[in-house]
Amino acid sequence: MAFLPYRAVMQTKYQFMIGILVLTALFYLESQIQRLEVSLTKIERAIAQTQIENLNSAWKDHTSRHLVTDNDDESKKDDIVVIYNRVPKTASTSFVGVAYDLCSVNGFNVLHLNTTRNSHVMSLPDQTRFVQNVTNWNAKKPAFYHGHLAFLDFSRFGVTTKPLYINIIRKPLDRLVSYYYFVRYGDDFRPHLKRRRSGDSQNFDDCVAKDEQECLPEKLWLQVPFFCGHSQECWRPGSKWALEQAKHNLVEHFFLVGVTEQLEEFVAVLEASLPSMFHGSIERFQTGGKSHLRKTSNKLQPSEATIAKFQRSEIWQMENEFYEFTLEQFEHVKRRTMKVVDGKTVIVPQQFMYEKIRPR
Repeated sequence: MAFLPYRAVMQTKYQFMIGILVLTALFYLESQIQRLEVSLTKIERAIAQTQIENLNSAWKDHTSRHLVTDNDDESKKDDIVVIYNRVPKTASTSFVGVAYDLCSVNGFNVLHLNTTRNSHVMSLPDQTRFVQNVTNWNAKKPAFYHGHLAFLDFSRFGVTTKPLYINIIRKPLDRLVSYYYFVRYGDDFRPHLKRRRSGDSQNFDDCVAKDEQECLPEKLWLQVPFFCGHSQECWRPGSKWALEQAKHNLVEHFFLVGVTEQLEEFVAVLEASLPSMFHGSIERFQTGGKSHLRKTSNKLQPSEATIAKFQRSEIWQMENEFYEFTLEQFEHVKRRTMKVVDGKTVIVPQQFMYEKIRPR
């Protein structure tokens, strides 16, 4: 019977012991990592759970409406100007109602822009006047302007401090159908007000079947030009240049654009992003009867044949492309701003900090 040399036996024994120690260390490290992951999850939940409460309390005092620095200039804290160039029939009245409720509480001014004959574009002199008013009317700052006006690029007029544009858009055919019935039957906001097509009981499907003027695909062409601007090409139905310009302006010049179908989420993101003006807006929206302030009366859903007819048109395809582009952008912003914790949607806490600041 052969026996291993003593040195070989001891070497095997040491290797076995080292293996046991390594495995033990690995199991220990794994258990510690699991404990840390559990602790981190608990911390994230706790932070997320208290985020809204902290956000609410942090902005109760008007002196907290701006980032404080060592050289803070009191004259600049009220310079914020928001322009909501609201697209018709996109739940804009519901959202504006929240702004009117909050203006006194949060200390800002709401101004409605009313244009002659509800024109969505201005003459060049009026554009200049509007830019000067918004920029220099310090007595009405901070300000929230709203009106049915196409996008206006302030930088074209030599202005360095530009307003924050926001907007909401809607699925293009849904918006047109809502407008069609609105001008006939009005809404529950002002039910006794006579609209311009009052008395006309023809439904939308029949209007489309007859190819009447107000039901043509060209009537869908509104949301693209609202973001494109005042250029004549913006308002030419089916202009590919206008579509691309609208996308460019949305990304480059708009602070936030939501969709009607996610109006509550839009309000939540806006409150988290501009609490100096919109602190308390989600609570007002949920509990103050603002979630659907204006509902079109006697609105009928279009038939499958009507929907198919519109979807074959190039104009619907372009307007829908813009809607899908906007929705994708909003979903991206929303994912970075909010998350679901234990079934509740909460605001993501601040995820940056400053360090290694020199000199001390």
